Amino acid sequence: MLLPSVRLSVVVPVHRVQGYLRATLESVLDAPATGLEVIVVDDGSTDGSAAIAAEFAEHDARVRVLSLPEHRGAGPARNAGAARARGTYLLFLDGDDLLRPGAPEAIADRLDRGEPDVLLLGHDHVDWWGETAPADGLPSARNRLFRREFWTAHGLHFTDGPYEDVLPVHRAALLAADAGTLATLDLVCVRHRIRRGGTFATTPGRHHFAVIDAYERLRTETGGDPRIEEARARHLSAVLGDPGRIAPSDRAAFHRAAGLPGGYAAYRARQAARDRRARAAAALRRRKKTLRARVMRAAYRADLHRPLDPGLAVYGAYWNRGVACNPAAIHAKAAELVPHIRGVWVVSSRHRDRMEPGTPYVIEGSRAYWRAMATATYLINNSSFPGGFTKRPGQVYLQTHHGTPLKTMGLDQRGYPALTGGISFEKIVAHADQWDFSLSANPHTTEIWDRVYPSSYEHLNLGYPRNDIFFTASAARTAELRDRLSIAPGQTALLYAPTHRDYRKGFVPHLDLERLARELGPGHVVLARAHYFYGRSAGLDGARVIDVTGYPCVEELCLASDALITDYSSLMFDYACLDRPIISYAPDWAAYRASRGTYFDLLSGRPGDTPGAVATTEDGLLEVLRSGEWRSEHAAGLRAAFRQRFCPYDDGRAAERVVRRVFLGEATDVTRSRQ
Repeated sequence: MLLPSVRLSVVVPVHRVQGYLRATLESVLDAPATGLEVIVVDDGSTDGSAAIAAEFAEHDARVRVLSLPEHRGAGPARNAGAARARGTYLLFLDGDDLLRPGAPEAIADRLDRGEPDVLLLGHDHVDWWGETAPADGLPSARNRLFRREFWTAHGLHFTDGPYEDVLPVHRAALLAADAGTLATLDLVCVRHRIRRGGTFATTPGRHHFAVIDAYERLRTETGGDPRIEEARARHLSAVLGDPGRIAPSDRAAFHRAAGLPGGYAAYRARQAARDRRARAAAALRRRKKTLRARVMRAAYRADLHRPLDPGLAVYGAYWNRGVACNPAAIHAKAAELVPHIRGVWVVSSRHRDRMEPGTPYVIEGSRAYWRAMATATYLINNSSFPGGFTKRPGQVYLQTHHGTPLKTMGLDQRGYPALTGGISFEKIVAHADQWDFSLSANPHTTEIWDRVYPSSYEHLNLGYPRNDIFFTASAARTAELRDRLSIAPGQTALLYAPTHRDYRKGFVPHLDLERLARELGPGHVVLARAHYFYGRSAGLDGARVIDVTGYPCVEELCLASDALITDYSSLMFDYACLDRPIISYAPDWAAYRASRGTYFDLLSGRPGDTPGAVATTEDGLLEVLRSGEWRSEHAAGLRAAFRQRFCPYDDGRAAERVVRRVFLGEATDVTRSRQ
């Protein structure tokens, strides 16, 4: 019997990882079925790890389990797995690592263009709080593929004991570099989950002195190759400076044993000097920032005497996070209808990397920013411009907002003082006094804005430009987006997009996404998007769970999905334009209403208030999805009433209406423009 060819053998040593192993194996096995094998090496497990591995092997022929008679350690376990491997390439993952979505396809594509002996992969790590960060750059087996024939021909192997990967990882890199067969894939393919405790890396003690011996062995086997010295010094210094590895009482002894440059006292003096320099530099930066702000404000006051530029519009979105939302759609349509008006975006220095090449922008607080704010005729924002500015006669300010209000906004927040201690309601009113136009997507929003932002601006009941794409995107565009997000043909894509909680610090998910995806099976994939307050990634990955928090365009995610699961996010009002199922998952509805207040009862079941099926528990949500209630006739009726109430102005031409009214001064009526 001929065995199928295997391109990639993934070796996973297993010991006391029962809480992590399932997600690790699912992340690997979610790849296409051909050309893959997973060898799980049971290294004398005493928990449920072996049973989990056996479960996967029973249901997936690509999984094999190799059991060692006793606990030997990660090095011998990896060696045992490599000896049984049949693949062209070896990848060594630990039981708490994850293969990132799209990584198998990217790896296969890279190998199709040439097969190196060693392929370095991008990798990062996530801590137990869900904070993701780039990897530390220290040697690790998890972030590289080894051609199996190369591994065997050079007798590469992991050593016994701690720091078992120092020798093979460095030797392989040096050998491949000498042969010109070392390559890099610049994509984060592997994510390491740092556990809070109970692992070698998170247990301080003198066993970490073993890293010194590991590099001595490497020196011997490479004949003292000078290229390893820099890596050795960097690795040993990192171990020395990590309180999770070397206790303060052992640092002097470690420093001596490592033979790092200078004595330990000199090392501490250098560390203290670096700390002092860092504090002095920080203080200097603060003084410079204060002085620079004063200079910029003085220059701005001078620029207020310059004439307004009738061909300049300044755009901003989400407190200077980049090109997005209604302002982005208006900017694009203005370039088409009024090309003589230049659009410039305001972006913070932290988010300048989000700007596409060729997009004009100014950094908030810069000289260019203040000059643009002083001389632009048109100002378009969905939040507010930074730093405070003086709106001049002749300037036109369009406030687009960025959502339909479910929770209380503006002056209505005064009834919830526990959450509004830092809000100046005087500033809220003063800001509204600057607006010439306030954009609205529905009568409900217009009524609310009129009360909570009391001023003399004109309401533009013209729809939300950011929703135009829902009416104009072709089926081919949607298919392209699904392919870009690695949604397989025929898969049901559920977009999970919870909002933030004012009463809670940080992101705390109310749903076990891995369980959701596992229970629903391979025919489903979850696109998980945390609120933008929580950064580009909130650690929402898992098997068939794709973290799309950092994806730049939420409207494209909506197009690519088949249904929306959300709690109280205003995204539900926009998603209703698509006339696709919306599931309200509201496990803390009572707490949310009590802490912030809402304008209607989302869970009432009344037509116009509830957009579809409702669940208040995780099991209830699973039942809604399994039973088909989420796309039942009753849910469709609720969605139709919700859509009629909150999407009456959206038809794919909102951006054009806004541009014609604001830039060209044309009287525009949404009902007449549809005829």
